[in-house]
Amino acid sequence: MAKAFRRFGARSALFPAALLTGLLLASCSGGGPSTPAGSPSEDASSSGPDMAGPVIDRDFPDPDVLEVDGTYYAYATNGNGMNVQMATSKDLEDWTVLDKDAMPEMPSWVVPGKTWAPEVTEVSEGTFVLYFTATNFDPARQCIGVATANSPTGPFVAQGEEMLVCPIDEGGAIDASTFVDDDGLHLVWKNDGNCCGLDTWIQTAPLSTDGLSLTGPPQKIIKQTLDWEGDLVEAPTIVKRGTTYVLLYSANSYSDGRYAIGYASAPKLSGPWAKTPKPIFSTKSSEHRYLGPGGQDVVTGPMDQDYLVFHGWDPAFTYRGMFVAPLEWDGAVPRVVLGE
Repeated sequence: MAKAFRRFGARSALFPAALLTGLLLASCSGGGPSTPAGSPSEDASSSGPDMAGPVIDRDFPDPDVLEVDGTYYAYATNGNGMNVQMATSKDLEDWTVLDKDAMPEMPSWVVPGKTWAPEVTEVSEGTFVLYFTATNFDPARQCIGVATANSPTGPFVAQGEEMLVCPIDEGGAIDASTFVDDDGLHLVWKNDGNCCGLDTWIQTAPLSTDGLSLTGPPQKIIKQTLDWEGDLVEAPTIVKRGTTYVLLYSANSYSDGRYAIGYASAPKLSGPWAKTPKPIFSTKSSEHRYLGPGGQDVVTGPMDQDYLVFHGWDPAFTYRGMFVAPLEWDGAVPRVVLGE
């Protein structure tokens, strides 16, 4: 049986409701709609392992983590000769990067070389669905496609004759994740408006039980409105903790240290959604231990310790490695625990 929380897509899960228990990051600013006064600081000590350095010290951005039968599978944006990179681990600390492409063949209707932000979900036992971002030939926009496999390592094969989500008038769509609500599986994504001077909206729509088609119209959740977000919000992940829906997202330019993670919360999926006014995990709040953290996922480790999985830049800003940081909880408020 597979279990994961995601980009929390992050990210993906089988349908049982027990897997809806998610995670959100504690606000280092002490503000925001879901942060109680007196919540602990980010740099508190942790009983978990110290993982301040990258667990994958090579280009491995936008990580998505899925657990299947005690093995953790990480998927990442194209690089190192792969469309969809993969790595495996038994403990979230020691990782083996696989010399295998999760999706070796791209469909004919996309331009090869720009396969971003993979999201893998096990929709039924032994059936895995990959949501990927790629560029259409015509029109030339980044959009979201869907592929399937009977193994978490693929090979994933594209389904249908076109992209699953491709709103051309909104600039396209990227950064898919999934969320399981009481009524079933939902897709969450960002319209790629920053490509062409448009707003970027985090959006969601219900999916069919096989995960291959939308069964309802998109609903817009949040867009960029805060100074720290710059001209975009992206990399969404929704979880439900108790009766509260939580949206974790990244914002600002991924190419430098301004990239950071924020969150919003709501009493139901349809909203209303309230943002925390400042980023809850950033270069500054991590005391520069992590540079431009984002593209996040959340996963529960072998000892039931919760971890944040995310990418961050190397000191020279030449590649984004994968990091894992423990999460601790103060009631319903989690906090990122920094390494020594």
